[in-house]
Amino acid sequence: MTKEQFAEMLNGKQYRSEMTSDDGELAKDNGLVVVFGASDDLMKFRGAIDDEVDCYEGGTAYLDSEGLFKDECSDDCSHMLRERATCKTIEAIWFDPEGVAWTYETEIPHETFVIMEGDEICCRGIVFEMASLQ
Repeated sequence: MTKEQFAEMLNGKQYRSEMTSDDGELAKDNGLVVVFGASDDLMKFRGAIDDEVDCYEGGTAYLDSEGLFKDECSDDCSHMLRERATCKTIEAIWFDPEGVAWTYETEIPHETFVIMEGDEICCRGIVFEMASLQ
């Protein structure tokens, strides 16, 4: 399954019913990563990466070829800063100009989908291939 097909499969699902565990396994089996927002403070990763990043009112996730970059020392550690500078990023935008609670900006090739809350778009999630982090 391609990232385009997977995004189409998720498009229009309701908040809190975005993905089943079977969807997560299908994404993982196809080397895909799904990113979407939850509550007011989480960037969720499902599929080939199964994790989340705290991003209250927005924030940045750093990714390397292994997945989410793990800060192993303090924020001012020069080694960590050098390593993080080589990562790809996903920027979580809290309430974009159109009023969508969560959107994402990244240079990682991806496909987008929307998550609804009732009749309103509450998130524009993304799907990308894990291989694009190489």
